[in-house]
Amino acid sequence: MTSNDLLAKSKKHLWLPFTQMSDYEKDPLIIESGNGVYLKDIEGNTYLDGYSSLWLNVHGHRKKEIDEAIEKQLQLIAHSTLLGAANIPSIQLAEKLVELAPEAITRVFYSDSGAEAVEIAVKMAYQYWQNRGYENKKSFVTLSNGYHGDTVGTMSVGSIELYHKVYTSLLFDAIVIPFPASKEEQTESDLCRESLKQLRELFEAKHEEIAGITVEALIQGAGGMNLMPKGYLKGVEQLCKEFHILLIVDEVATGFGRTGKMFAVEHENVQPDIMTVAKGITGGYLPIAATLTQEHIYEAFYGEYTDLKTFFHGHSYTGNQLGCAAALANLEIFEKENIIQQVEEKALFLEEQLKHVAELEFVGAVRQLGLMCGIQLVQHKRTSEPFPWEQRVAYRSTLKMRALGMLTRPLGDVIVLMPPLAATNDQLKQMVDIMKEGIMEAATECLEQQV
Repeated sequence: MTSNDLLAKSKKHLWLPFTQMSDYEKDPLIIESGNGVYLKDIEGNTYLDGYSSLWLNVHGHRKKEIDEAIEKQLQLIAHSTLLGAANIPSIQLAEKLVELAPEAITRVFYSDSGAEAVEIAVKMAYQYWQNRGYENKKSFVTLSNGYHGDTVGTMSVGSIELYHKVYTSLLFDAIVIPFPASKEEQTESDLCRESLKQLRELFEAKHEEIAGITVEALIQGAGGMNLMPKGYLKGVEQLCKEFHILLIVDEVATGFGRTGKMFAVEHENVQPDIMTVAKGITGGYLPIAATLTQEHIYEAFYGEYTDLKTFFHGHSYTGNQLGCAAALANLEIFEKENIIQQVEEKALFLEEQLKHVAELEFVGAVRQLGLMCGIQLVQHKRTSEPFPWEQRVAYRSTLKMRALGMLTRPLGDVIVLMPPLAATNDQLKQMVDIMKEGIMEAATECLEQQV
C-alpha cells in the first residue's frame, strides 16, 4: 500500500483522540517505525520524539530487553483473564511495584490506562467508606485546572472547562478548590501556607461528607504543567490524616522516573492512601496501569461474599501477561542502567538549556520538574498578555517544530517538552534548539497577521 493510499484511508476511516479531524486532514502524519528517541513517518521523515509518544516512552523505541521480554512471554501465553485467576507476570510485577512504591503501599489493582486507574481509585474511595459504615462520606475534592482522565468519573474529579464543559450534565459534582498558583510578590512559603489554610477551612466544614481528594503529584500535567509550591502536597497529606479523608495521588504522568524520583511523592515523603500509575510503567510499550493502595483500603473490602463488600470492577485485559512482562523488563532496566540518577543529571542540563528559551520575547514562563517541561507562550512578555486564542500560537509552533524534525503537542498556549528518559544531552539540546526556532517562527507569523 502506498503512502498516498494510507493517507487517504486514514482520513476516510480513522477518528483520532483529542484531535479536531479537520486539523489532521490539513497536516496528516502517519508513523511507520521508531528507534531510540526517533520516530519515522511513511514518507521517510525522521523526528525527535519530544513528547515521549504522549509522555510514556522511557528507554526509547525498540529497546532490546523489552522486545525480548515480550517475545519470551509470547512463547507461553499472550493473555488469560485476571478475574478470579492470577497469572505469573502479574504477581511478579505486583511484588515489584510494592517494593518500589511508598512504604505504606501494599496492594496492586491492575487496569489498562491512567484514566481507568483513577476511575478505580474514585470507586474504591467511595466504597471504602460505605463498607466501613460511613454512609455520608460521598463527596470528592479536586484542584482547579486538574486533569485525571476522560472517563465520566475522572472528568467529575477533574476541572478543565475546555475538556469537560460539554459533558457537565453527565458528571457528579465535586468540590473544586483553587490550585495554589503564585501571585505577584508572593513567596512560595506564603502561597503554600495560605492554600493549606483554605483547604483546612474546607475540611473543617465538610470532612464528614468528604470521601477523598484527588491530587496530581507536584505538577499538573494536562492543565498546563503547573508546579505546586514546595510543601503543599505534604501539607495536604497531613490534613487528610487529621480529618480522616483519603488522599488519592495521581502519578500517571509523573511516575517511573519522570521527575527525577521513581515517584514524585518521594520528593516530599508523602504516603498516599491510594496512588495511580500508568504511562511509563511498561516503558511506553503496552497499556498497563495500576491503582496501588495501603492495606487498610484492601481490608475494607475483605470478607465473605455475603457481606457484599466485593469490589465489582475489572476489564477484559486487566493484568495482561504481555504488558506485565514488558513492565518487569522496564523496571529491570531502571536498576541496571541507574535511570533515576541519569534523569537527575539530565534535568539539570535541560534546566540550563531552557534558560535560553525563557529569554525569548514570546515566552512568559518555563515550568520544569525533572524531564517534565511546559513553556507558556505570550504575546507580550512584560504584560504576559496572551495571543488571541483563535491564532493557536502553541499549536502552530508545534507544526513548525515538526517541519524542523521534532514532534510534540501543545496544551492551550503551553508547549510540552517531555523527552524519553533515554535522550542524551546532545539530543536534549537539539530538541530545545528546534523548540526555540519553532516558537519564534510561529509567534512572529501570528503578530504579522494581526497587523
